[in-house]
This record gives sequence, structure tokens and C-alpha cells, in this order.
Amino acid sequence: MCERGTVEGGTMLRGVVKKVVSVEQAEGHGARVRRSIGRKELRRLDPFLMLDEFCVRRPAGFPDHPHRGFETVTYMLKGSFRHQDFCGHSGVIHKGDLQWMTAGRGVVHSEMPASQGDNVGLQLWVNLPAAQKMTQPAYQELSASEIPSATKDGTTVKVIAGESHGVTSPVRTFTPVYYLDLQQETGAATTQPLPHHWNAFIYVLAGHISVVNEEEAVESEAHHTLVLGEGEAVTVKNIGPDRAHFVLIAGEPIKEPVVQYGPFVMNTKAEIDQATHDYHKSCNGFENAATWRSSPLS
Repeated sequence: MCERGTVEGGTMLRGVVKKVVSVEQAEGHGARVRRSIGRKELRRLDPFLMLDEFCVRRPAGFPDHPHRGFETVTYMLKGSFRHQDFCGHSGVIHKGDLQWMTAGRGVVHSEMPASQGDNVGLQLWVNLPAAQKMTQPAYQELSASEIPSATKDGTTVKVIAGESHGVTSPVRTFTPVYYLDLQQETGAATTQPLPHHWNAFIYVLAGHISVVNEEEAVESEAHHTLVLGEGEAVTVKNIGPDRAHFVLIAGEPIKEPVVQYGPFVMNTKAEIDQATHDYHKSCNGFENAATWRSSPLS
């Protein structure tokens, strides 16, 4: 597949260098997810560690589990999820809402469906640089109405992180990231500038799109991840009969060693061993791990 093309003015357009289908797999307690980043076909895309599209019905979900060394970004597309953690933070995110959780030095939490029927969303794991891996846990939560958006020429973009179409997200990130939710009417096209050296990908949620440059057009339908090559912008067009829905995500590579053991992501094996020790001994960020249990949903 072609990596690049040009548009008027000499802008280098990104092409698709890899296309990965998201395969459904078991996760959590009775839950099923479609995973793209994090599978053997696309182990990581620095700074991104994992992307899951989840569709969960009660009583399945993601009960009490730990994290250290990265951030989880949960974006609801349908239904609602309830979050609880061992420091007393709890809340419910609904359709269109965002939770950007910095696990940092340690979080134990639960993520369970809060409504009947299908509860659908995306969860992205974003790595933290070594200097911030042991930072204090923190949350940024935005309701759907707080996520800025813009519409132009048949394309509507919600700016979850970064900037697009003259609007900027209030979300602050340790690692510079763009997270854009785009919907396009039939025949609509849009071009989004991206920093040249950032890694970027598109995940298609619905419809039939084409990533276009001078040399090649790569088409995709739902549940596929399109890894983009180098360039300064990407052009996407809805070529299907229905409304297209996809996310465009890009981030500045951290370029540090990654050692992952389940929910712990550090830079060395020794740091993973320390994280495992701290969790089991309830210390150094996991002080409440041994005694805390999430409360059941009514």
C-alpha cells in the first residue's frame, strides 16, 4: 500500500500502510471486545498500546482490576458504564461521554454496564513516558455536551483530544494526542492536518470510507483499523450509501522501551516485577488494593 501523495500546495497526504480487522475475543467477566491494536497483527503503535471496541450486556463487564503506567480513554457510543475505584472515585458515563483516566502509579477499579441492553464504546490505552509513569492517578471526564464539535461540507467532527476545524479539546494529555470522532454524509470528504512525525490510524465504526491520496485510494468498512503512513494530512471520503462513522487518532511517539504484563506497562522487567509486588503487597500506590471491593449495581 502507498504511504504518501501530495495535494495542492505541496502537502504530503498520508496513505494506508496496514489494514487490520478487529477480531472479537473474550475479555473481563463474560464480556466480548473487538481488539485491533494489541493483537499480534498490530502489537503496538507508539504511543498507543490497545484499542478495543466493546459491546457488553449486563451482567458481563470488567470487574475489579489494577493498572499502572499508562492511561485509559473510554468513549461511550451507546448505553452507559459505571466506574468505581479504590480511592473513592465513582461515576457513570453515558452515550457521547468521555473518561480519560491516568492510572499513573496505581489504580484498582471496575467498569460495568449501567444500563440494560447493549452498552457500546471504545477503550484506548495510551502509554505514559517514563517520567510520568508513577504520577498520581487522575481523571478528566467530559459529558457529550462538553466535547467541542464542528461541521463543514457534510463532515461533523467531535474533538475529544487535540484540535480540528478550528476547535480545540479541553482535555490535557501527557503525550500529545489527537482523538477525533468523525461522521460523514454520503459523498462528503474531509482533510485533517496531522503532525508529520506522529503515528496515526483510523478505526471505522460504520459505513464505507476511502482514504485518498494521489497514488492510491484504500477502502474500508466497519471494524477495521487503517494504519497511516507518514505525511502532513489525511483525506477521507464517504463512498457508501449510508452515513460513515470513524475515529481518527494520532499521537507523538514516546520512543522508549515498553514492557507489558497484563494491566501493568513499564519500561523494564524490574519495574514490572515491582508493580506486581506493590499490587500484591498493597503498597507504593496500591495501598487500598487488598481491602477494596466495588459495590454491585442495583
